Amino acid sequence: MSDTPISNERRNRQRFAAQREGRTIFWVELDGHRLPLNDLSLEGFGYGSAIEPELGLEFPFALRLEGIPDRVRGRARIVNYVANANGGQVGCRFLSFEGDGAFDLHDWLTVHVITSASVRISEQEAKAIVAGPSLI
Repeated sequence: MSDTPISNERRNRQRFAAQREGRTIFWVELDGHRLPLNDLSLEGFGYGSAIEPELGLEFPFALRLEGIPDRVRGRARIVNYVANANGGQVGCRFLSFEGDGAFDLHDWLTVHVITSASVRISEQEAKAIVAGPSLI
């Protein structure tokens, strides 16, 4: 268990929308359910939920990238919940990854940045964006 406060979750790294061309491409598997992600970063993820979860709850997860059979597995903690007209969003922070999960996630996000960019960018530029600070 880490000493990270449970209050307002603020990622330091850039968040990326989990959709491309209107389709969800990043998913999380929780307790046998596949849920679409709203956003994803090197630090954590957010997903929609009409039910307010228990803040501080730690749980195993598996991330999926549409069209890729591999999963990024690890443990995360629920750090916030923001209610809205659509039900709300759960914010989760990564605690640990299995195996090369952190490396694989970085690769997935790098490819996502390259394929989603409106201008041509290099792999090095995409890696810098993924690892860089949050712009929001």
